[in-house]
Amino acid sequence: MASQKPTNEHTSARVASTAAKLLSNPRTTASVKSVAASALTQKASSSKAKGK
Repeated sequence: MASQKPTNEHTSARVASTAAKLLSNPRTTASVKSVAASALTQKASSSKAKGK
């Protein structure tokens, strides 16, 4: 039986920043962009965004 990840795991701000830079770089490969997009999808929303 495989263990499941806790649902409260989020991407750190440092990783999210790096992922955003990779996505905006036209020389980044499609596979790297896929991983970067996945990391950003897991980024916790900021407290400012929650109030909207």
